Amino acid sequence: MRIYTTYKIKIKHYNHIFKDTVKIYRNAVDYLINVCLENWDSISMYKGQNRLTYIEALIHSTKGHPVPKYDFDVKFYKIPSYLRRGAINEAVGKVSSYKSNLANWQDSPVGKEPSYPKAGYVFPSMYRTVMYNQTDDYIAQVKVYIRNTWDWITINLRKSDMDYIYRRCKNRKQCAPTLQKRGKEWFLDFPFEEKVTLCDTVVHHQTVVAVDLGINTAATVSVMRSDGTILGRYFCKLPKETDHLTHSINRIKKAQQYGNYKTPRLWAKAKGINHDIAVKTANERQSPWF
Repeated sequence: MRIYTTYKIKIKHYNHIFKDTVKIYRNAVDYLINVCLENWDSISMYKGQNRLTYIEALIHSTKGHPVPKYDFDVKFYKIPSYLRRGAINEAVGKVSSYKSNLANWQDSPVGKEPSYPKAGYVFPSMYRTVMYNQTDDYIAQVKVYIRNTWDWITINLRKSDMDYIYRRCKNRKQCAPTLQKRGKEWFLDFPFEEKVTLCDTVVHHQTVVAVDLGINTAATVSVMRSDGTILGRYFCKLPKETDHLTHSINRIKKAQQYGNYKTPRLWAKAKGINHDIAVKTANERQSPWF
């Protein structure tokens, strides 16, 4: 079995420089969604790499195919090839999901018709060697749209994040990072792939431990058999921390009632309490099943 985990690394000293890159990528995805919708009958006949090659032939000019059907290269001049292919895969996924949901809705029209697919809040993958290069332990280069062209910039990565990866993820396969924005800060999300060998026990003789992150309780741990028999259950509750979080949120509401829409200190306190709840839930060891 393959296990995928993601670790985010904060990019230091940059804030607005990545906006144009993300904007161009999202516009490219929207453009390619229209291309896929107009040609879906022929695109759906291809699978895997052949589908990507077919769509590229529709939008990208080459020496053997100088005049494509669509003017993608004119609208997105000199966009990196891997970024273009990432946008194609993103558009194909959204259109495929839309077509599947539309077919299900037409079979049993309950509720509203599926909405027209859009790029939404997608972020680009920074593929290695062409979009991302690690030049030092805490320094990297990424290719972004800057000064009306695609060029490399040097970024500093937070030392504590990189040290954690070097220490904890050295035995896992590192995949291409994704540029992400959270709040006002930018991050590189590094996915890691790990292969795990499962036991050969017959599924009817296995015991399963399920963890459900809830709302009223921090987490619920259940031990069950394959036939659904519950052998034990444990509720991870953090009443003191939850009460502090509720009180902090109520203070924000009260301040906003009097027109104080920007309350950075109150929000910082609420986020700190929420982070503390997440850490204590992950480190919970009081259950008799652990």
